[in-house]
Amino acid sequence: MCINQYIYPRFCLVYNNGMKNIAFVFGTRPEVIKLAPVIIELKKYPDRYKVIIINTEQQKELSNQTLGYFGLKSDYNLDAMRDNQSLNEVQSRIMNALDEVYKKETINATVVQGDTMTVLCGALTSFYHKIPVLHVEAGLRSYDKFEPFPEEGIRQMVSRITDINFAPTTANRDALLKENINPASIHVVGNTVIDALSCLSKNVLEESRDFFESKNIKTEKLVLITVHRRENHGERLNSIIRAITDLVKKYSDFTFVIPVHPNPNVKSKIETAFEGYSNVKLLPPLDYPKLVYLMKGAHLILSDSGGIQEEAPTFGCPVIVLRYETERKEGVAAGVSVLAGADYDKIITESEKILSRPKEQTRLKVQNPYGDGRSAFRIEELIRTF
Repeated sequence: MCINQYIYPRFCLVYNNGMKNIAFVFGTRPEVIKLAPVIIELKKYPDRYKVIIINTEQQKELSNQTLGYFGLKSDYNLDAMRDNQSLNEVQSRIMNALDEVYKKETINATVVQGDTMTVLCGALTSFYHKIPVLHVEAGLRSYDKFEPFPEEGIRQMVSRITDINFAPTTANRDALLKENINPASIHVVGNTVIDALSCLSKNVLEESRDFFESKNIKTEKLVLITVHRRENHGERLNSIIRAITDLVKKYSDFTFVIPVHPNPNVKSKIETAFEGYSNVKLLPPLDYPKLVYLMKGAHLILSDSGGIQEEAPTFGCPVIVLRYETERKEGVAAGVSVLAGADYDKIITESEKILSRPKEQTRLKVQNPYGDGRSAFRIEELIRTF
């Protein structure tokens, strides 16, 4: 995507020479991936910013592992998760832990990303302390409050108390404008996930290749599958598993790789369904470079992940989205992804369209509609001006 497709104002960069304390609050792997480029950009200017990294550890192992990949370390680890917590319990634990940090630190602005429980808690805590909220990846909407749940509700609530909305696309900006969000607070900057992809070195990808080859996993005929979303638990997951099982049987010359999410509502069903198939590789959750390596080489991806919808177009890999609604409609409009939900027939039909043809005939020849790799630069410029 060309840089001039992004719309953001030109500012006279006049700012207070005093250092500002900027808190980054996150807790999941996707948040780390999308905020790391911004953190790294701000750290280039130690005379302007003191960066305070707060990890709620909503995904404890995955978030810390991914931080390490980017050479970053938390200043605060809140250890907020417990087994089988309700959403109310998660919110209460994160809010209480964050409040202690905000009482201790002098913070000039809070940066959050996306639509997780950590985002809601970080934004609310900042708002309660009358500290500006800066929202990366603002304006994504499905307009079905239960698809995805609870994320759709969270991001709409956060928009009401945000001081700077960093919208990835013009469609996201337009969604905010329709909700009467202050136009001066909205800036289209692209998606930082594309910036993160550029951080991958050739050596890192080669190490990932060695890892998969040691497990006899090659990318010549590979289908990558990720499924974990709350709305896909229960009967929806059963339908998805049934469709994947029939694809595994029909396309026995393909390798189906499933990084198994640790959520017990997903893990036990996936392991029980596929443990007997030689062409299915069940793996623990993968670190960021390994997941990118698979996306780059896969023939097809089936996923309910938001991040994968954004990343896969960079590599030309088609994605069948295991959701009935998506807030990332740009990919569907561009033909780089197809909504299938948990519909057995649609999953089978759309998968067969791709798997029945050679990989080179299915690679997408369109520019990634989500960004050009310069989002963190734009965000730093806007933070500096603010």
